[in-house]
Amino acid sequence: MKIATFNINGIKARLPRLKEWLEETRPSVACLQEIKCMDENFPAHEFEAIGYRAIWHGQKSFNGVAILVDEKAGLSGPIEVLRGLPGDNEDEQARYLEADAGGVRIVCIYLPNGNPQPGPKFDYKLAWMERLRTRMNEIWQSETPCAVLGDFNVIPHDDDVWAVKAMEEDALMQPESRDAYARLLGDGWTDAMRTLNPRGGVWTYWDYQAGAWQKDHGFRIDHILLTPELADRLEAVGVDRTHRGREKASDHAPVWVRLRD
Repeated sequence: MKIATFNINGIKARLPRLKEWLEETRPSVACLQEIKCMDENFPAHEFEAIGYRAIWHGQKSFNGVAILVDEKAGLSGPIEVLRGLPGDNEDEQARYLEADAGGVRIVCIYLPNGNPQPGPKFDYKLAWMERLRTRMNEIWQSETPCAVLGDFNVIPHDDDVWAVKAMEEDALMQPESRDAYARLLGDGWTDAMRTLNPRGGVWTYWDYQAGAWQKDHGFRIDHILLTPELADRLEAVGVDRTHRGREKASDHAPVWVRLRD
């Protein structure tokens, strides 16, 4: 079973590249972030034509998440469990989608960026992370095999960025952001990429500005966290970084794990 996450930075602009990636790599489950479209404009038929069923949680021009399941892999789902992160009834941002697929709970997230910091956007980020931790603990207590994946907008360690100095004032690298992420791991979740790449140096994002892609000035903010049931099945993890170099690509590259049956 191959589970992947991809911040596509606009589904309308990136649809050809997204379909290319799906057909070339064929993940069993694909989580998308920043689809940036209303629910009624989500191109479900485009994915059905290449064998993927989809559910989505959209928002005009911003945010938005989706979960796709490969029909050809013979998996059940996606069966929606939760749309929107609990804990704040006034939060209308489309950043959280939870579903069951192939006997696994899939949680697709687009965690707030938090910039500029300090300020209300950073406060929202930290509050959102605490709400996420609460929901993840509920899933943990249910003993459901689960993968929480997406754009976390957190650079966990200094070796997860090309240059610490370049990002030290950014919300992605603040001690509060890192501590909140570390608490998730402290609760027993496994960072799949870190587990198989303990020395770091793996990037998932390269900015469009200042030739970041050409210079390999990147960092790791797209993560896949696993419950022990899935961590025991972890076989491989990777980044499809060549897709970042294609024409009209997202500024993120897809990240994936492969689990033993």
